[in-house]
Amino acid sequence: MSLDGLVVKEQSGFFWVEASDGQTYICRLRGRLLEEAQASDIAAIGDHVTISLNEDGTGTVESVAERASVVSRALRTAGNRGAGSPEREHVIIANADQALLVFAAAQPPPSLRMIDRFLVIVEKAGLERIVLVLNKIDLDSDGESRRRFEIYEKLGYPVLATSALEGIGIDDLRERLRGKISVFTGPSGVGKTSLLNRIQSGLGRAVKSVSRYSQEGMHTTRDSQMIKLDVGGYVADTPGLRTLAIWDVEPEELDAYFIEIARQVPQCRFADCTHRAEPGCAVRQAVDQGDISRSRYKSYLALRDELEEAYAL
Repeated sequence: MSLDGLVVKEQSGFFWVEASDGQTYICRLRGRLLEEAQASDIAAIGDHVTISLNEDGTGTVESVAERASVVSRALRTAGNRGAGSPEREHVIIANADQALLVFAAAQPPPSLRMIDRFLVIVEKAGLERIVLVLNKIDLDSDGESRRRFEIYEKLGYPVLATSALEGIGIDDLRERLRGKISVFTGPSGVGKTSLLNRIQSGLGRAVKSVSRYSQEGMHTTRDSQMIKLDVGGYVADTPGLRTLAIWDVEPEELDAYFIEIARQVPQCRFADCTHRAEPGCAVRQAVDQGDISRSRYKSYLALRDELEEAYAL
């Protein structure tokens, strides 16, 4: 008997699949899929799979459907798992509908450089929607943090101001999660757990327990789980994103994931323009004219230097 289903949990090579019959089955990959999984994760949370049922009540993953989006990070490996490569793709979550990137207005103050790095990762993933959540808005008494996020609103990224302490923006946040598979992530200390607990009682504790277990076991396992929401949909904290090792972006491709820079690239005189010092660079001209924010341009340069150094190694 074959059933279609959704992978909602992964732990040490086992997959929990919510199947079309309403049951959840613990599954292993079919042998041929295990062979394909040496260089990348063939199955991950969020994947749509077809399983066959075994006599003991477990299941076997027979096939994995094509993914609409993939959030990945580069993972250093050793031994056979990396198929002889120093880096391996770790699929954090497949088929997520949206990413909500949480930062704090204060304590800790938001780092624009870190925001830009997160945005590159989720832009690369091809997610349908990206939302910036500015939490602890009650600490932004002078509005400075809110003003700093205006550059992202101008680029088309929605910015949702919230306060877990005062309940600001919680209803809006809950509605944005309704019926979606959502990546919910951000740096430590920004109040993600408190926000999740406001959205649904115990949700933050449930997600945090999965996150902590995953981090403790990250060298030998890649345990992950999506938590079902009362309003429909799933939410997954993704601690792997916070290591921020960008997967499969070559230096010359980076400008494609800064959306305002990407618009200017066709106007550059040279097709291989690095946007540093070449004559006729439309990107630098846009920076000088104020059409591209200087902070975003500096983020691009810093990330490009980092990628060039990594590829040189």
